[in-house]
Amino acid sequence: MTKHYDQIIIGAGITGASIAFELSKKGYKPLVVDKLPAAGLGSTSSTCAIIRTHYSTLEGTAVAYESSFYWKNWAAYLNKKNSKNLARFIQTGAVVLNKKDFDWSKYIKHHDALKIPYEIWTPDQLLKRMPHFVDDSFFPPKRPDDPGFFNPPVEKISPVVLFFPNNGYINDPQLSVENIQQASEVNGATFMFDSEVAEIRKHANRVDGITLKSGQALDAPVVVNASGPHSFVINRLAGIDKKMKIKTRALRHEVHFVPSPERFSYEDEGITVGDGDLAGYHRPEVGNIILVGSEDPDCDKLDWVDDPDHFNRTVTNAQWRAQVYRLALRIPDLPIPNRPKGFADLYDVSDDWIPIYDKSDLDGFYLAIGTSGNQYKNGPVIGQIMARIIEACENGHDHDLEPVTIGLKHTGFNLNTGFFSRNRDIVGDSSFSVLG
Repeated sequence: MTKHYDQIIIGAGITGASIAFELSKKGYKPLVVDKLPAAGLGSTSSTCAIIRTHYSTLEGTAVAYESSFYWKNWAAYLNKKNSKNLARFIQTGAVVLNKKDFDWSKYIKHHDALKIPYEIWTPDQLLKRMPHFVDDSFFPPKRPDDPGFFNPPVEKISPVVLFFPNNGYINDPQLSVENIQQASEVNGATFMFDSEVAEIRKHANRVDGITLKSGQALDAPVVVNASGPHSFVINRLAGIDKKMKIKTRALRHEVHFVPSPERFSYEDEGITVGDGDLAGYHRPEVGNIILVGSEDPDCDKLDWVDDPDHFNRTVTNAQWRAQVYRLALRIPDLPIPNRPKGFADLYDVSDDWIPIYDKSDLDGFYLAIGTSGNQYKNGPVIGQIMARIIEACENGHDHDLEPVTIGLKHTGFNLNTGFFSRNRDIVGDSSFSVLG
């Protein structure tokens, strides 16, 4: 017997779970399906879970700032009476430094417009807070096999260093999705795991539901693609992949772990750091270690993946050396282990690294894709955006002609969701990187 749901959401990561939660709060009974055995086990489990507000666009900054209020009041957002067994926001603050003559104006302008707290530091203030750093510039970033990698620096970083006191990270991103799942189920949502989608069923340009690889048919008038790095595969099943100006594809990424320097405890004193001069970022991790990520400098070849079910999950020596050795330029006494430690996973990346939150050319089929790398932190607001778009379109609104506008509760910002359109022009203000 075919089961019927109000909506079917493909993907039980932070995006899919958040959409289900917001729809369930409106009284709908959505189903979330995922090929993995539990919520948050896909790319969400590998996110660095940094909660920050410095985006290159006003819209990105507004959504990130709005979302931060929910993370800081996680129990209230989930309608929980206490914080037992909930993911936690760790407020470390975040410092962002860059090369000499970097133009900080747009970051400052966006934060001023939204009244987001920040501080302008000098390099001396940076070194006082992070005494294990050097303030030399190593721009442009290089790989260790470059003959100039170890050349003595001749310049200093930008005299402007930005500090965002309200930023930090989530201690357990997978747990955060489990928290949302449980809150959604209280409201009537259903989650189905170990269930791979084999077909998007449709009739007369209207979605009818999905068929699983097991052969089970599930009906719904609305299907949402929130499948992360598999988004382009699901779009092909729906037959819409060639009907969008902005496309998505999967990008393999590595994150590494190294011990904290002996004279500085990252677990006790560490903050989140964005180092544009070296095109990397790092933050404290449990066990007094440092999580090290990359902002994809030009010297690093991007590793695009055609089959998101089959890719190299092993940390490579070459990329380990590149990311960790670059961090060691900033932290000269960084302990470097003999063996690489870290993980590799996939990002779901759009052409301009700005996500797609939109309807599609197939009626009833919606898109919440291109989200990896810089959208985990925006999960709560993504759910609100998609719930509003879905409800408006299913009630006859022409979202392509007149994009849905959402008033963000905490910031007061009126968000034109057309910014996230599948048919937008490339957003020139994007960083074209994990920064968004």
